[in-house]
Amino acid sequence: MILSRKTLPGFVAAGFVVTALLGGALAQPRPPGAMKETMEIGDEPGRVSTEEVSITDGPYARQMVLFRSSEPAGTVVIHSGERFLYIVQGNNRALRYGIGVGREGFTWSGQVQVSRKAEWPDWRPPPEMLQRQPYLPRFMAGGPGNPMGARALYLGSTVFRIHGTNQPETIGEAISSGCFRLANGDIVDLYERVPLGTKVIIRHKATL
Repeated sequence: MILSRKTLPGFVAAGFVVTALLGGALAQPRPPGAMKETMEIGDEPGRVSTEEVSITDGPYARQMVLFRSSEPAGTVVIHSGERFLYIVQGNNRALRYGIGVGREGFTWSGQVQVSRKAEWPDWRPPPEMLQRQPYLPRFMAGGPGNPMGARALYLGSTVFRIHGTNQPETIGEAISSGCFRLANGDIVDLYERVPLGTKVIIRHKATL
């Protein structure tokens, strides 16, 4: 299934994605106080979105771009203020993906490594979320209806992830409590390119 950016609804739903406020030197990850929350009221467990869903036009379509960086090829750099994730390719180029990021008050910055990878990851809503939304399932096995999407890359020892979504219309929005989300087709592509141990740098915006 191909999803055109032009067809995406303009509403904002929530999810689990992380933004970054990094000025100069990289800092250790500083998750927000509500770091155990990973989703918000707008998420839709059970809504089916297959791993073939991709954004194919507009600014959030996956594409090769010019990108100045001193980081080695293979490094993942997230500019959450711009809603983009980059894989450094070298020669001032990078592969760019559109992402959904954390809403105001749920931002952090730093450097981590990919500590785990999972296909169609399970979802267990944390207690804080269940208090607000007691109708949510206590456990949801991975699959097309899972808000975690088709793949997940776990970030260091934090609860945060780079993951897919069953709500691709939220790409480009600031809607989550901590993680970064991509359309399922894009997270599947990213998953194959990013091995365990990959450095992930999280910034609020591009730096000169």
